[in-house]
Amino acid sequence: MRSVIHTATRFSAAFFSSQSSQKSTSLFSAASIHLRKMARYLTELRGRPNATDYRVYLKTSDGKYISPFHDIPLYVADEQVGIMFFKSILFNMVVEIPRWSNAKMEIATKEPLNPIKQDVKKGKLRYVANIFPHKGYIWNYGALPQTWEDPSHTDKATMCCGDNDPIDVCEIGSKVCVTGQVIQVKVLGILALIDEGETDWKVIAINIEDPDASSLNSVEDVRKIKPGHLEATVDWFKKYKVPDGKPENQFAFNGQFKDKDFAIEVIKSTHSYWKALVMRKKMKVDEIVCQNSSLCESPFKCSDAEASTVVEAVSIYVLSYWLIFAIRQKTNTLLLL
Repeated sequence: MRSVIHTATRFSAAFFSSQSSQKSTSLFSAASIHLRKMARYLTELRGRPNATDYRVYLKTSDGKYISPFHDIPLYVADEQVGIMFFKSILFNMVVEIPRWSNAKMEIATKEPLNPIKQDVKKGKLRYVANIFPHKGYIWNYGALPQTWEDPSHTDKATMCCGDNDPIDVCEIGSKVCVTGQVIQVKVLGILALIDEGETDWKVIAINIEDPDASSLNSVEDVRKIKPGHLEATVDWFKKYKVPDGKPENQFAFNGQFKDKDFAIEVIKSTHSYWKALVMRKKMKVDEIVCQNSSLCESPFKCSDAEASTVVEAVSIYVLSYWLIFAIRQKTNTLLLL
């Protein structure tokens, strides 16, 4: 039932309002609010899923459009001063790819307001292959906002430059998240992937709402409580490009995970590179778009009206057929007919 409701909520509110059954509309509106509402952030879907025009925009709870790259604070303490759980610094994470899914979704760093879209290579949508025995991505995969791996900076530890993206996060909790969801995580460690000659850090983190969150505070805790999970992570990153005809990926530190303190220092450095990025006076062609709605000192700050214009220029996908929902009283199961 949950998976069907989730599918249903991906369609626009405009479509549901056209349904003849007021009772069904009310039911799904309630389900949509429950599933799509996040901590202070909402998503707005544009275009068609599994198509090149599909975009997931983020906005605040009061309807103001934002950039998930630039407007969401890196530290949870920036939003709720002084809050720390489990004696750890908390970070916001933007979920790009839900666990077990295959579509390679990512923050569009070179588009206005940086919506989440599916990556395209050689004109084709990208999907990761299933790496036996795994199905799709084996964690909730995403990024830390307000971070940037500077391609002009050579990391002293890896001797490779950054990959020009926000720093990646593998959230290892038990809950399957949703694309565009903003969750609060605590960092446990980090893995240094070397992807085609570039440093591509992979932060290992846990959702603070996960039942195991209070018990997981380090890489060693992961080994004890989730045995095999770290080894599977290394194996996945090593092999996930092999089905595309590419060689196995390499790692710094012989594929060993660095601890939480090391990870937080890496995050701090990428945050400083991001600060320099958004304060640049000019933006070159084909460079990262720094348009934002909240950074007062940034030359790329836009008004709410300008942000709305960006989103409204992207078409809303309208179904060419009717969706009919039926509820069976005996099984209380929601069907998509």
